[in-house]
Formats: sequence, C-alpha cells, structure tokens
Amino acid sequence: MSNYHIPVLLEESVSALALKEGGKYADVTFGGGGHSRLILERLRSNSTLLAMDRDSDALNNAPKDDRLILVHNNFRFLANYVEYYKLGGLDGILADLGVSSHQFDTQERGFSFRFDSMLDMRMNQLAQHTASDILNSYSIDELCRVFKTYGEVENSKRVASLICKEREFNSIKTTFDLNKTLEPILPKFGDHKYLAKVYQALRIEVNGEMRDLENFLTSSLSILNKGARVVIITYHSLEDRIVKNFFKSGNIEGKINKDIYGNSDTPFELVNKKPILPSENEISVNTRSRSAKLRVAQKK
Repeated sequence: MSNYHIPVLLEESVSALALKEGGKYADVTFGGGGHSRLILERLRSNSTLLAMDRDSDALNNAPKDDRLILVHNNFRFLANYVEYYKLGGLDGILADLGVSSHQFDTQERGFSFRFDSMLDMRMNQLAQHTASDILNSYSIDELCRVFKTYGEVENSKRVASLICKEREFNSIKTTFDLNKTLEPILPKFGDHKYLAKVYQALRIEVNGEMRDLENFLTSSLSILNKGARVVIITYHSLEDRIVKNFFKSGNIEGKINKDIYGNSDTPFELVNKKPILPSENEISVNTRSRSAKLRVAQKK
C-alpha cells in the first residue's frame, strides 16, 4: 500500500465498477494509485485504464502497465482525453474527491494548520493563485462568501473582518499567520474543528473544486457507454449534494425532467440508494476515511 495515500473504501469502490472484459475505465483522481492498482489487477489484458491527477507528485506513483494511460491534468477535462486517446466511450469512472494524505502531511504544501508553512494549498503546483493570494486580495464580502459557502464557518463575517484588519499591517503569508489572526474567535474547545472548516473553504476556493466537479460530472454524460458505472467518494456535504443531485436527475440542480407521458427522464439508475460508508475497522486504521460516502449510479 502506498505511503502517499491510503485508499478509502478500496474494495467497495472497485467492486462497484463491475469491471468487465475489454472494458475501458477511468480513475480520475489517481493520487497514490491504490484504486488504480486494484482495478488493473482485476482487468483483463484487452482493457484500458485512463488515470488522471492534477498534482504532479502523483505521477511518481504510476505502475508500469501497458493498459494504463496516465494524464497530468484536471478531471474536468476527462472527456477531452477520452476523445484524444480514441477510447470511444467509458464503461466506468471512479473518483475519490478527498485530499491525499501526502498533500496534508507535506509541510510545504500548506494544506494543514498543524505545520508552519507558506499558505499554498494548490493541488496543481503550476496554478497561479495560492491561498495567501486569496487572503491578501479578496474583499471582505468575497472572503465571507468563501468561508460561509465552502466551509459553513460560523461567524464567517467576523473571520473575514479579522483577516482584512490584519493585512492592513501585515501580509498573511503562512499557516501560523492565519492561525494567529483567528485566535480571538477560536473556540476554547474544538479550535481544530473550526480551523479545519476555514482551511477547507480556502482549499476549495484555491482549486476551484466545486466548479471542476460540476464540469466533470456534466461532461461525463457524453462519454459513458450504456450500462457504465460512475463511482464517487465524497467527504463533505457540499460535494456530496452535487453528486447526489446529478445521480438523481442528470443535472447539478437535481431537477428531474419528465417526458410527455410524465415519466422521469433521468440518465441514471441508482445502484445504492443510500451511500456506502467506511466500516468501523477502516476508520480505526485510517481516521481520514470517517467522513467518506460512496455513491454509485449506472447509465441507462
């Protein structure tokens, strides 16, 4: 198992793909390669796996396998690469939307409030804007929107106000700069949970995670073969709501369209009506899996 990242819901997610001989599949969040390796173990020689990751560090985890096509790019461009490699259509897609353990535990990446490091948070290290750029340039209203929408942070207006007041005198460049700025409003108990929400909101904004997820989902409709499975692991309510809506209706809003006879016109059938959750044993081994939810849908 890779030290880069412990794959979450590994057996459950790969089994949910219902792999078949000669199939064409995509793992759009390659990370440590745990999911991809198990997929490759179970695929026949005449099958193909297209794997993607925006983080260049992940490319170092690629196994040598002629059936594997590894792409360094954002999964929102999946349809482009399916066309580029002339795959025709896919029989299954797997996406694990979590941040890798490697990203959290590498100090200089700036994802964690536990380390004193530059506030970076870019999943793609070639991207232009960092978390520090956002903190030092967004207006108070923009910051409030980020923390309220993406972190559901209590007193988000106060958080934004403290940041704007601090940057009048000092730029907020490091994680500890930010932690110190927010000290006046951190709860006496549960300060880590509060900071986790703030950091989550910043990370989502830096990487455009919600926008990319929406683009990935809507563009995937055109590249799925009949009977194809879409398997997605989410970690917070915002992304889970988007996936749930999409599986239910075929659109991000969750609006179910009906045909002229009044029948629902949705492109998917739900394989599991309720999300699959990690077992107690998995959570005990990997505490970062505790918030994971696995949803599976099949193209009609």
